[in-house]
Amino acid sequence: MQIDPVIQSILVIRRDNIGDLVCTTPLIAALRKHFPVARIDALVNSYNLPVLAENPYLDHVFAYTKAKHRQPGESVVGVYWRRWRMMQSLRKTSYDLAIIASTRQTARPLALARQVKAKHILGFTEEGKPGQQHIALQVPYVQRAGLHLVEELAELLIPLGITGAIPALTVCATEAAHQQAQSRLATLPPAPLTLAIHISSRKPPQRWPAVQFIELMRGLHARHQVRFMLFWSPGDEHNPHHPGDDRKAAEIMAAVADLPVLAYPTEALSELIGGLSVCDAMICSDGGAMHVGAGLGKPIVCFFGNSDATVWRPWGVPYRLLQKPSRDVKDIAADEALAAFTELLPEIKRGSML
Repeated sequence: MQIDPVIQSILVIRRDNIGDLVCTTPLIAALRKHFPVARIDALVNSYNLPVLAENPYLDHVFAYTKAKHRQPGESVVGVYWRRWRMMQSLRKTSYDLAIIASTRQTARPLALARQVKAKHILGFTEEGKPGQQHIALQVPYVQRAGLHLVEELAELLIPLGITGAIPALTVCATEAAHQQAQSRLATLPPAPLTLAIHISSRKPPQRWPAVQFIELMRGLHARHQVRFMLFWSPGDEHNPHHPGDDRKAAEIMAAVADLPVLAYPTEALSELIGGLSVCDAMICSDGGAMHVGAGLGKPIVCFFGNSDATVWRPWGVPYRLLQKPSRDVKDIAADEALAAFTELLPEIKRGSML
């Protein structure tokens, strides 16, 4: 199906996890390059909003709250009422195009696109999935080995005539979060490099033990005289909804008390983005934080457990990826991580001088 030759307004819809949304930012950058004067907006959920809040390629970012993410004291009815009002406002915009920026066709993003009443909907389709007749610009989804998620999403751009090199990820810190991180980092002695160590991971096979982090940090400081910012998700590890790593962080901080380490627990995603923005490089397990670091342009040493490194590796930045046949990060030794960082170091130094 052909669409109007002049596209003046586009809404990108992405309601998934942090890493998924970060990996959508190259698509947004490519849209802006191809449609320099169009209105380009995004619709996301409130949990992921900070990923796009400072994105230079977007005109507006709209966010709705999922019921499970509502604040204490916030009613489910109130959540849905505010969502309905926002969707009514978006409908009045009369978007020329709504893009469902997900690799698999799912009902909820399609429902959102239909509620907005854009002139055309662009998205992936799959055989047997309902509602495909509402997607005017259909891109059949075919999972192919060797493609990164960013590359899969780029296939949505082909019907719009957008091809060629895929941009890097884009994540930007707010000025307030960046300045706060700089101010806190100034409490540490100066060092040649500031290294982010992120110790949290949602999936058990991605959780590197505290003892390995301790050994690695001691080796890094002894060999390269770096200073550290230690990031983690605060809270109790036994919380079934939002497990945290306070105990693990306390164990690490106690064991490296003689090293230049700034403890940086992050309650909010904006705090994580701000903290990572002042670091020169990052060591972490695969997950949303890794993609945020890549979006900020940070070289990365990453540990992969049971996730597909081809699909989820850091995009657009120098990196070294460690993954064992057991698909459990616990089997990655500290000296292997140290060797990976040492190998990456020349690229880190080049980046820190830019």
